[in-house]
Amino acid sequence: MADQDGHGELRGTLARVLLPELDALTARVVADIHAHSPAYASGRPVSTADLTSICRDNLLRALEDFGGLPPTCGDFGQAARETGRRRAEQGVPLETVLQAYRRGGRVMWQAMTEWLRTARAAGPATPPDQDTALEMAGAVWETIDHYSSLMAEAYRLTQLEMRRSQDTRRGALFEALLDGRGGQLGVVEAAAAALGVPVRDRYLVVVTGQDPTAPPNPAPQLSAVGLWSFWRPRGDRLAGVVRIGGADPGEVPEALAAGAGLTAGISQPFAELAQAHRAVRQAESALRTLTPGSGLAAFLDERLVEALACDRPEIAGHIVERYLGAVLRAGSERGPLLQTLGAWLDVGCSAPRTADALYCHRNTVLNRIARVAELTGLPSDHGDTRLGWALALRALPVLPPAVED
Repeated sequence: MADQDGHGELRGTLARVLLPELDALTARVVADIHAHSPAYASGRPVSTADLTSICRDNLLRALEDFGGLPPTCGDFGQAARETGRRRAEQGVPLETVLQAYRRGGRVMWQAMTEWLRTARAAGPATPPDQDTALEMAGAVWETIDHYSSLMAEAYRLTQLEMRRSQDTRRGALFEALLDGRGGQLGVVEAAAAALGVPVRDRYLVVVTGQDPTAPPNPAPQLSAVGLWSFWRPRGDRLAGVVRIGGADPGEVPEALAAGAGLTAGISQPFAELAQAHRAVRQAESALRTLTPGSGLAAFLDERLVEALACDRPEIAGHIVERYLGAVLRAGSERGPLLQTLGAWLDVGCSAPRTADALYCHRNTVLNRIARVAELTGLPSDHGDTRLGWALALRALPVLPPAVED
C-alpha cells in the first residue's frame, strides 16, 4: 500500500513538474507529429494552430489525470472527444489521429524520463528505482490509451452522424430529381455533387418492386459489372439511377435478373440528371407491364404496347375485343388458336416456320389461322388485321381480368 501511495505521489510530482512547461511540451509534440506525419505536416486540413491548440488541451488534461490533480476546466475527456469530432469532420483518417496520440504520449514520457534522470543524478535521497520508472511508463501509456479510446469513440460517432446527414441530403436531392425539380436553380448541380457523379453523362432510371426475397439494394450487382447506381425506396417500390457511361445498356437488365432476380422496369438512356423525372415515369410504365415476382427486367421500348394497355385499359380492351374477342370465347380452341396465331405473327406469317416452331404440320397451322379469321370475321392476309391481332395479343396478358373477360 505504501508503494502504491509512493507511486501516486510520484505521478503527482511528474505532473506538477511538467505543467508549468506545458507550452514548451506542446511545441515538442507538434514538432514530433509534423516530423512523422506528412498529413499533419502539410497543414491541410489541420493547420499548425489547430494542431497546437488541440495538443495543448489534450496534454493538459492527460497530465492532470495522470497526476491525480483536479481538472483545470471541464472533464478530463473533453479534449479527446473534441479531437475525435473535429478530425472526423475534417476527414483526417482515424489511424492518422491515433498515431498522433501515440507520438504525443511518447514525447510526454520522454519529458518525464528526462526529469527522472535529473532526479537520479541529484543524489541517493530522491531518485526512484528502475521498477518505479517502469511503473510510471505503464501509467503513462494507460492514460494515453484511455484518451485514445475516448477520441476514437467520438470520431466514429461523428462519422456515423455525418453519414446519416449525408444520406439524408442525398436522398432528398435524389427525390427532387425524380419529382421534376432538377430544373430549379442549383438543384441538379447539388444533386450531382452529393451523388458524386457528373450532371451530364449517360444514365438510366430503374424501378423495381420491393420483393422480400430479393436483395434490398441492387447496387452491388450493378457494381460487379462496373456500373455505379444510387437507390431509394419510393412507396412500395425501389427507384435507382444508374450511370452507364459508355457501357451497353443491356448489361443492366442482365445484372438485375442474374444477380438479384428483380422484376424491374428500365427507362431509356438519358444524357442529363435533370431528365430523371421523365425517365422514372418510363421505368414505372415498364414495370407495370411485368408480372410481379417474375424476375424479368425490361426497357420501356420493349414493352410499349403493354405499357399503352396498362395506361389505357379501356382502349386496349376494345382492341382485344375487336380483334380477338370471338377467339377468347372459343372454349377449348382458345389456347391452341392463340398460341398458333402468336407464333405465326412472330415468324412473319410463315406457315412452314410456324410449324417448325410448334412441332406440328403446316396444314395444322393454316387450319388454325383460317379458324381465327373465321371467328373474328377478319381476313388473315390483310395488314390491318395482322397489326390488330398483334396488338391484341401483346395487350391481353396485362389487362385486368374484368377487361379481358
